[in-house]
Amino acid sequence: MIIRISLYILGLLLLSAVCLAFYAFLYPRPVDTTDQRIFLTDGSSVDYCQLPKLDGSGKLASDIPKAYTPGCGFTRIPMPVLAECTEPLADGVIDMRGLWFGVSGWVGHVERIEQCGNRMVVTAGNTIHDFRVDGTLVNGARDVGGICNNFNTAIHFDDDGELIFRLFDLFDTVTRKMAGTGMIFTFIDGTEIRTERICRYPDD
Repeated sequence: MIIRISLYILGLLLLSAVCLAFYAFLYPRPVDTTDQRIFLTDGSSVDYCQLPKLDGSGKLASDIPKAYTPGCGFTRIPMPVLAECTEPLADGVIDMRGLWFGVSGWVGHVERIEQCGNRMVVTAGNTIHDFRVDGTLVNGARDVGGICNNFNTAIHFDDDGELIFRLFDLFDTVTRKMAGTGMIFTFIDGTEIRTERICRYPDD
């Protein structure tokens, strides 16, 4: 009986691993709706201390097509996706906009955060993650990971203002929170990256 149960559990684990591998590397990606104009100019030329005014005078978040990582990553920093969006931040959404530079943990890590309404775009590690912070998978980050793998993450702000990424809405993988004038990015393995705001991408 014990052997039969063990084989059953082993079979379930193997099936789960096969399904996960299929989703990660073989499952079709969404139709790419990215506005290709963001790749025509080098995004490192922008002053990210000059943030758009979210006064409702321009486009809404829903007016701008969702962006995706091209292929398995980009070689030149894309221009901001939400540059023309001026929709005020939704209730409960913390303003994390700007260009962030890692000063501890992953020293030198750079990520760009754009926001309007309840939409965010995080550009880092040669990938673009465009999502709504409504805690759903359908509006979450459905994109490519660091090894060219598919992933789907639900994202929301908790009551303490912490931005939480939940892989497949099953478990927390990444969190971000403001800390004074800086931001703390914590990875699933416990690595804590403290970041400071910078205005331009480093030359290297």
